[in-house]
Amino acid sequence: MHPYRSHTCADLSKDNVGEKVRLSGWVHRVRDHGGILFIDLRDHYGITQVLCDPDSAAFADAEKLRSEWCIRIDGEVKARADDLVNNKIPTGEIEVFVRDIEVLGPSKELPLQVFGDQEYPEETRLRYRYLDLRREKMQANMVLRSDVVSSIRKRMWDRNFKEFQTPIITASSPEGARDFLVPSRLHPGKFYALPQAPQQFKQLLMVSGFDKYFQIAPCFRDEDPRADRSPTDFYQLDLEMSFVEQQDVFDTIQPVLTGIFEEFGGGKSVDQEWPQISYKDAALWYGSDKPDLRNPIKMQVVSEHFAGSGFAIFAKLLEQDGTQIRAIPAPTGGSRKFCDRMNAFAQKEGLPGMGYIFWREKTADSVAQELGITVNEAQAKLKAGEVEGGMEAAGPLAKNIGPERTEAIRQQLGLNVGDAAFFLGGKPKAFEGVAGRARNVIGAELGLTDQSRFAFAWIVDFPIYEKDEETGKIDFEHNPFSMPQGGMDALMGDPLEVLGYQYDLACNGYELVSGAIRNHKPEIMFKAFEIAGYGKDEVEKRFGGMVNAFQYGAPPHGGCAAGIDRIVMLLAEEANIREVILFPMNQRAEDLMMNAPSEPQPDQLMELGLRVIPQD
Repeated sequence: MHPYRSHTCADLSKDNVGEKVRLSGWVHRVRDHGGILFIDLRDHYGITQVLCDPDSAAFADAEKLRSEWCIRIDGEVKARADDLVNNKIPTGEIEVFVRDIEVLGPSKELPLQVFGDQEYPEETRLRYRYLDLRREKMQANMVLRSDVVSSIRKRMWDRNFKEFQTPIITASSPEGARDFLVPSRLHPGKFYALPQAPQQFKQLLMVSGFDKYFQIAPCFRDEDPRADRSPTDFYQLDLEMSFVEQQDVFDTIQPVLTGIFEEFGGGKSVDQEWPQISYKDAALWYGSDKPDLRNPIKMQVVSEHFAGSGFAIFAKLLEQDGTQIRAIPAPTGGSRKFCDRMNAFAQKEGLPGMGYIFWREKTADSVAQELGITVNEAQAKLKAGEVEGGMEAAGPLAKNIGPERTEAIRQQLGLNVGDAAFFLGGKPKAFEGVAGRARNVIGAELGLTDQSRFAFAWIVDFPIYEKDEETGKIDFEHNPFSMPQGGMDALMGDPLEVLGYQYDLACNGYELVSGAIRNHKPEIMFKAFEIAGYGKDEVEKRFGGMVNAFQYGAPPHGGCAAGIDRIVMLLAEEANIREVILFPMNQRAEDLMMNAPSEPQPDQLMELGLRVIPQD
């Protein structure tokens, strides 16, 4: 027999009754039932119940066992009584009577329990990640991640993509985030960088004549952490293709991701139609370039209804250039209690508040106030039909702008009795983010967001340039390597009107994919950078390898990258990306388990010709 096991802890069934078996694993929990010890023995594959009674030679050893000791047991498989069968586990029809126990690895007192669903501080979980990973949910998340990556590879191979690995040690290249620099021992004073993405290398592969490339690529960015972003490294499905247009990239990646979400989505429906929404419309309708389309709410511009109105705050605001008033419809949100909650939300977001109107059945109170009579008289008039009932608008805004404007807003937004609308104003870029978050909260609290589906949308037509409001300087707003729509001709006009063949894919409020059709013509690239204030010499210095390559018959090409971590996070229904990464950093980009970053040894610094300057 094998020295450690004849079966895993998920293998045994009634077919094995009477067999002598050997199992190895961890003590999940121990229960003492009238002197008989029941031990749930766990390995990666499952749990088997083993038991030991005082007649067993191993009973004295069994009494010493504690949670998470690693042990080997020998025993005999027996069938459970019908009323003791556990249908929740595959091995629930049998149990193993222990004849011998060997402790392979005892455990100290645990800093966190593996059994159960107790919540522990993230610091504890990350410091003892090897224990945290023993928990059932974490095991499932990591197996899911492995299966997703395996399925992605197969799907890409089936589409005739070739998998290549690009360098990890390379030159520094601005990609929109900070590089991790690596000092060179052989070239003192010079530094390599870890790649933020394989961007330049995958484009060079297209110049090299490879038609379709992909890899599951590690990427390194020194970024501020968020719940959906790692502060140091992450993995992406990176792909590039030659002789393609934007739609070709969409048609390639859509069936891959559709298949992944159908295979691992736990029965949730996967939208088959992926709308293409311009960046401008996404900002207007959803307040975000990664909208959650499970939420049906679309914001609208309602400036005309407030211009010259009795609501002075919005009326004066609209006298300034570039300002708007936008409405967030809230079907079924027509109560003062809900409106007050949303107003409090806006205040937490740093705004003075959020204007609102809600529509309700006309009340005796409002009729009494309107006609200057008592509430009882108003009730009588309503009952007798002497006063027309129906709908009325309520809230401070309704009183300030009057019934005609209020009714025009209601009709534009398509709202009725029991509905509400919330309003934000100013320069769109200043309030779009808050508006988008408010839309998400409204959709969730009112039950409008469909939790049973994955909803995808391509965001297209990204602007290439933006202007700094203070300095007036033109700079890149998005990927500087995207091909401008219209090519060189587009760059001869207003830079702020130039759109790129750049695109993102949003799913349920997260950006899953980002990509572009690349600018493969040196003359267009030089002009694009010139507009942003970068001379030809600087472009050649920063991106010399790629610029030189493009002068030797570069094909039109494009591609994208899909975030593996975020895909798995969505499929696992986790809100934090660290739940699907084996050994993540904490919010301060620290590895508490391995004590990184750490101070280098003096001889290491000397060998590299470096000196650390203390920070005040």
